[in-house]
Amino acid sequence: MARYGDGDKRWIVEERPDGTNVHNWHWAETNCLEWSRTFFSNLLSNLTVVDGEGNLFMKTTTLRNLDGEAYINIRKGKIIPGYEISLTLAWEGEAKDSEGKSLLKVDGTVEIPYISDENADEDPDLRVTVNDEGPVGKRLKEAMLSKGKPLILEKVKVWVQSMAEGGPVKDELDTKKASPAPVPAPAPQQQQQQNHVPVQVATAAKRDGSSEKKESKKGRKSIILTERFNCRARDLYEILLDENRWKGFTQSNARISKEVGGEFSIFDGSVTGTNMELQEGKLIVQRWRFGSWIDGVQSLVRLVFEEPEPGVTIIKLTHTDVPEEDRYGNATVVENTERGWRDLIFQRIRALFGFGI
Repeated sequence: MARYGDGDKRWIVEERPDGTNVHNWHWAETNCLEWSRTFFSNLLSNLTVVDGEGNLFMKTTTLRNLDGEAYINIRKGKIIPGYEISLTLAWEGEAKDSEGKSLLKVDGTVEIPYISDENADEDPDLRVTVNDEGPVGKRLKEAMLSKGKPLILEKVKVWVQSMAEGGPVKDELDTKKASPAPVPAPAPQQQQQQNHVPVQVATAAKRDGSSEKKESKKGRKSIILTERFNCRARDLYEILLDENRWKGFTQSNARISKEVGGEFSIFDGSVTGTNMELQEGKLIVQRWRFGSWIDGVQSLVRLVFEEPEPGVTIIKLTHTDVPEEDRYGNATVVENTERGWRDLIFQRIRALFGFGI
């Protein structure tokens, strides 16, 4: 057996200078927790459970909480999902009499305490609570359990299947599978012939941009969004700089300074940064960075608040220098970041604070 470091280099897996993960030999891991929050929120929010049957009306409202861990590992092109999560879903219900008059309105929760990849083929336990344990309240609770449980568990199966197919990196994997096989290197004689390519052919290749695309490097992109809220500009400004409100609408830990030069940490530390410029009710400029990005890479967030009329605020987001790939080679950074702004920040602010359009 060769001593450590003296083996044949053809059998040693090394980091390539160009960063290519040859044949996906190395492990590539993607954190799927935030993606899962968005996925479940879309699947389970405002889901009709009973609509008039037995004079009962029930629906889910919002995903209140999702904790744990969820990730996708890729090795040699094989998808290996891993997850242990729990979630809590809010619901509301109403019972009416035969004449359509309301007897009782209630709200409650549906809790799934344990969803694990080890039990992917089994239905997880589901618990239902209600804020009124009277006869009518219990009737609504039992209806949620009998009618809502199969409906909600069916949605959980959709998420489990999506994780098995690659979750947030599925599209990227499908693209790689569809990519044409690499062209073998030409033999020495062919290479010598290719070295004498006519000038006009080489010029045409340069003109159509093909050679430039090969030489281009992965860069950074910008995200530009315009969102409308029914509130005063100063109210929205204060929400975006208040750590307690961040904890409320994201259901995650946050630490936020309200001073220029102060630091912030949101989404349980997944995003960190610094306040660069603050103008109350008018402007927020921050340095942003995700923990999954390559070390040293930072982006710039600029939020401009406009109030064309009292009670109506237009917020213009410009998020620049967002890398196309993270440290694991995942090429969905820009897409996930834009989705995060829309679904995990702006939409949740509307839902929690009643600033809907």
